[in-house]
Amino acid sequence: MKLSDGAITVVDHGGSLGRAKALFPHAPQPFVDLSTGINPHSYPLFELPATALSRLPEAARLRELARVAAGAYGAPSAENVAVAPGTQILLPRVASLVSPGKALVLGPTYAEHARAAAIAGHAVAEVDDFEALAGAEIAIVVNPNNPDGRVVSRERLLRLAKTLRAIGGLLVVDEAFMDVGPHAESLAGDVGRGGIVVLRSFGKFFGLAGLRLGFALSDAATVERLETQFGPWAVAGPALEYGIRALADSGWQADMRRRLAQDAARLDALLSRFGVAVAGGTTLFRYLRLADAPGLFSTLGERGILLRHFFERPQVLRAGLPGRQEEWQRLESALADWRARRDDGSKEIAP
Repeated sequence: MKLSDGAITVVDHGGSLGRAKALFPHAPQPFVDLSTGINPHSYPLFELPATALSRLPEAARLRELARVAAGAYGAPSAENVAVAPGTQILLPRVASLVSPGKALVLGPTYAEHARAAAIAGHAVAEVDDFEALAGAEIAIVVNPNNPDGRVVSRERLLRLAKTLRAIGGLLVVDEAFMDVGPHAESLAGDVGRGGIVVLRSFGKFFGLAGLRLGFALSDAATVERLETQFGPWAVAGPALEYGIRALADSGWQADMRRRLAQDAARLDALLSRFGVAVAGGTTLFRYLRLADAPGLFSTLGERGILLRHFFERPQVLRAGLPGRQEEWQRLESALADWRARRDDGSKEIAP
């Protein structure tokens, strides 16, 4: 992260096709974007009521969404759910729930948490030792972690929350990928104890990131503080309608978890055929660690296949799931080209 005019600037994230075109101007299009962890099989689109667009969102629909979200995520009640226009907008607001002090982020992980904590006035550091988090005023854990899929047990998180609560601190657990993670390790059902905020993202699992919908689960007083900052009509009508229907659709969710598990296993097998071992991840993304990560990123990029790479960790890549059969075929062909280039020792990338 870099400092600019006293504030931490936004770092690069996956999903930017504009940046992909600049990096690989001669790549065939459309790009197969595997740089995000967004489900390529989105929740089915449906016809919205006209009022979702023509009228200001009704408070009753917001309350209904909070109720449905509480049931889907396992929060104690709707009073423990703050609904927001995307999780991203919640990050600095959640960090501001604690007076400026020391913020520790369990890393390496999603960079926006450190940036948001700095915006809120905290002195921020990233640590790789979970036990070190006990020395913070605000501790941040992404669970399952992005990009490596690491999972911290609920038991350890609850012990940390108790320690922080005793000093007026806060534990923030980002469960953006818990929809495909081990549900028994979620802290959603524990937020009523206080001193805990759990973040849940709608767009990733349901494949509708453009709706901008997210949730903060916490004790009722903290939820009220967050909602007061948003004011009325913060969440758009279409997002409310999709959120209510999709979060209540347990059948679709169960079927999708099975499908994603199958797709992840298929991707692992494909990568293994070409000598790429999977080092971690979730069923929405795979974490790759290999010496020739820059070469794989470039070779696939020139062929219109975009992976997520990390400037600070050049031997690491993250690969999302292809969607259509054509995308699987393009990925297989690109991997074959990369393997052939490695086998013949050439450093050239064919046009």
